[in-house]
Amino acid sequence: MSDEGELPATLEGKNYSDPRIHDPHFKGPIVNRSCTDVLCCMIFILFIIAYILLGLVAWVNGDPRRVAYPTDSQGHFCGQKGTPNENKPILFYFNLLSCTSPSVVVNLQCPTRQICVSKCPEKFLTYMEIQFMYRKDRNDWTYYSQFCKSALLKPAKTLTQVLLDDDCPTAIFPSKPYLQRCFPDFSTKNGTLTVGNKTVFEDGSGKTRNAVELRAAANGINKVLDARAIGVKVFEDYATTWYWILIGLTIAMLLSWMFVILLRFTAGFLFWLFTFGVIGIIAYGIWHCYREYSNLQGQPNSHLTVFHIGIQTDISMYFQLKQTWFAFMIILCILEVFIILMLIFLRDRIRISIAIGYIPTTLIYPVLTFIFLSICISYWAVIAVYLATSGVPIYKVIAPEGQCKHENKTCNPEIFNTTEIAKACPGAQCRFAFYGGKSLYHQYITAFQIFNLFVFLWLINFVIALGQCALAGAFASYYWALKKPDDIPPYPLFTAFGRAIRYHTGSLAFGSLILAVVQMFRLILEYLDKRLKQAQNNISKFLKCCLRCCFWCLEKAVKFLNRNAYVMIAIYGKNFCRSARDAFNLLMRNILKVAVMDRVTDFVLILGKILVAGCIGVLAFLLFTERLPMIIVGPTSLNYYWVPLLTVMIGSYLIAHGFFSVYAMCIETIFICFLEDLERNDGSAERPYYMSQSLLKILNEQNAQTKKQ
Repeated sequence: MSDEGELPATLEGKNYSDPRIHDPHFKGPIVNRSCTDVLCCMIFILFIIAYILLGLVAWVNGDPRRVAYPTDSQGHFCGQKGTPNENKPILFYFNLLSCTSPSVVVNLQCPTRQICVSKCPEKFLTYMEIQFMYRKDRNDWTYYSQFCKSALLKPAKTLTQVLLDDDCPTAIFPSKPYLQRCFPDFSTKNGTLTVGNKTVFEDGSGKTRNAVELRAAANGINKVLDARAIGVKVFEDYATTWYWILIGLTIAMLLSWMFVILLRFTAGFLFWLFTFGVIGIIAYGIWHCYREYSNLQGQPNSHLTVFHIGIQTDISMYFQLKQTWFAFMIILCILEVFIILMLIFLRDRIRISIAIGYIPTTLIYPVLTFIFLSICISYWAVIAVYLATSGVPIYKVIAPEGQCKHENKTCNPEIFNTTEIAKACPGAQCRFAFYGGKSLYHQYITAFQIFNLFVFLWLINFVIALGQCALAGAFASYYWALKKPDDIPPYPLFTAFGRAIRYHTGSLAFGSLILAVVQMFRLILEYLDKRLKQAQNNISKFLKCCLRCCFWCLEKAVKFLNRNAYVMIAIYGKNFCRSARDAFNLLMRNILKVAVMDRVTDFVLILGKILVAGCIGVLAFLLFTERLPMIIVGPTSLNYYWVPLLTVMIGSYLIAHGFFSVYAMCIETIFICFLEDLERNDGSAERPYYMSQSLLKILNEQNAQTKKQ
């Protein structure tokens, strides 16, 4: 037995420089502490102020309406409320056939006038026909004039004058709105492509055109719109299912909350529920894959492989191959065997995580973290949109034939017809191109976007660090109370949160800054990989893979060290570097226990996350694929049902991760306190262990009084 001034038995023969280890009267988190890492705190505050100023500048210069609405040739929005185009949400092209010009790909604009209309044309008409029909019936001109630039009383101009003034289209044909733009109403009749049940038609300028030419022109625009097409469809699906997504995420939050509450009282039962639930789900997946594989036996072309059919946009084609279901079955079998082996070899150590689950936990904090993260994500997204839409309308010269030397130069549409460019390039037009500018602000838009992303990563990591430090302080207060729960201080979570904000903002900002820098390098590496993908050789690909692997490992290591450093900060109140060093030394002295505990904790919690995401995912799949019509009517006419499905599943997993991370932080804190307890105390009457008797029995450590008995 050691005297009060001697080292604990577990520390004899070890040369530890930290004077706190020699203190036998340690009673938990230090109360009297001072501010740490003040310089980093000041830098962090300056970055936040700059971030707020950037948001104000972006808000003044940006206009997110430019993303939501199509724009006509004058830069006016179609369908915007409070404007003359409020009831005209669709963009109409005067001469769609001119969109086969090479300038479409270069300038991302079709070299013809574009106006906003309330609806698309529904029949064939030419300007020459309207002039003839106007003498008998003026209703046709009323219908035709809605597709003109301005309201004309009658078709008095000649065709040549109309072409020069660009007032009206020379012809219209049956169209349908697609991505808020009028496109020809194509159909196939007896294997022949038609538009409005016609294969040929007059273009209004004396030429006869066919549907194939018109489709080629429409495809010219589609090449420009393809990048936006999927995004618009996804947006439409979100607009249709947003409330169902919110309901699903709310159910996931309640389910995760319930599991964490039950872990407090029935950790053993829930562990086996998680385990056998996941095993059952995977077993069902194996059976389903085998059934599909058996059903495809003898089916034509089912013996083909993925290499035979290549890359297909229709994903359903892959599910008609036996190889696909066989591969799924093998993967699920390997996963099933892995989980069973984990249970066999770690069945004793799993009891550690179950015993630790009996400590109190704070269930409100995940909601607070979710609110903070939502604010950061929303602010970043809003700034990104406003920065992307900053600027004034930029007009450029567009030549229908693509042979003008002044093409793609900026121009002023108000005086364009009086300039030398109009004389040098007959038929050239001054059309709206994009939003931009030449001011200092517009020149550094890219730099501002990078700054926006970096500060976003820093804030996200800071919010997570603040939560980890506050929870660690609360759980440490519980552990170091000798008589539980009588010795636990009042409001331990709020006390620990206040200490973290008041004294350790700089230390938390320091740790989150290191992690943000590593994540930023990873994002830059991924960006360069996407941009230079076509110019890579085998050596560069090998180096790229090595760098990605190294940065991934570095990020994981930094997260692990940061998390344990925050625990030491919450307990002892020292700066980040010293806390990280102390945590690292403590863990290295107990490396085997750390390895087992870390893996077991991850294994238990990942089962819970998968179970939550899987349950919500199954319900969402049945809802979005309209397989529950007798119970509840879900959304119909979705472009991609997997868009809201994946959103709900990923969101549910992240919500479960947020709630279970509280439990994981509890285990991490208790484990570090346990290691400190073993090194400080020897189980004697003078230095009893602070851990509970259940944890003592599992870890084969006993108090002296227990040994005597």
